[in-house]
Amino acid sequence: MGDKDIVSKEIIKEIGRDISMHILGIDIKGEVTLIDKEWTRVEKRDSDIVFKNENRVIHIEIQNSNHPDMELRMLRYYSDILFEYKKCEIKQYLVYIGKERCRMKNEIKRDDILYKYGIIDMKDIACEELLYHNNPSAVALSILCDFGEKDKQLVVNTILQRLKELTNGDEREYRNYLKKVNVLSTNRDLEKEVEKGTKMLSVDVKKTPFYKMGIREGRKVGIEEGIEKGIEKGIERGIEKGIEQGIEKGIERGVERVAIAMLKSNIDINTIHKTTTLTMDRINELKLNLEK
Repeated sequence: MGDKDIVSKEIIKEIGRDISMHILGIDIKGEVTLIDKEWTRVEKRDSDIVFKNENRVIHIEIQNSNHPDMELRMLRYYSDILFEYKKCEIKQYLVYIGKERCRMKNEIKRDDILYKYGIIDMKDIACEELLYHNNPSAVALSILCDFGEKDKQLVVNTILQRLKELTNGDEREYRNYLKKVNVLSTNRDLEKEVEKGTKMLSVDVKKTPFYKMGIREGRKVGIEEGIEKGIEKGIERGIEKGIEQGIEKGIERGVERVAIAMLKSNIDINTIHKTTTLTMDRINELKLNLEK
């Protein structure tokens, strides 16, 4: 079993209830009981997730590639589940996360058999449906969804930023979700965007060229303005004081340029505040000016 299968199964098991409610549209009420069972009637087969809610058993299978006989596999799972839960309603869904177009059948019609299950292709789901979810596992899954006409790098950056926010500074937990996003990104050819977004979030902004450039420009402008003020006063002390004040104002302008660049890169306000030491009010003012 490959990394993609392992990671995707982990994610689905973490948010089986959420996927059922928000993707499959199933109204889940009360307690959800995970059924951790290996079906061994003919061969050892582990279904991805089976859980019981009231009088229903819901089976969700994850598939990363097109299986030629998937409908037969799903029918086997159905018969195994039915054997154990005869009095329950059984719902089955296949969640397809593969790169190629989904070509699997979702029904069997032959002899006197009429069997059907649901197929959900993650590419048919708008990324916003999971991107702004409060569960980080759901946010990680949004890498597989439809970005529409949105800029790929911008969406990936937002996914990574949301994971940062939802893991509340727990670096180990964030890295765990980042690993999942990295693995799943290969299904959408987004490896470069994830790498770039990860670097952007981990970089010390004070060491970046645009930050240093802003400081240098601020100093230069400040010195020039300070000299002008000092000359107007016509005294040596005035020049020194003017230079000093000009440098301070110039540095402030340079820092604001850095903050603006960070806002354009969709870096969150708290990170900008910690990095530039600008007040939250000033950062919000700059943000409003950009949105005009």
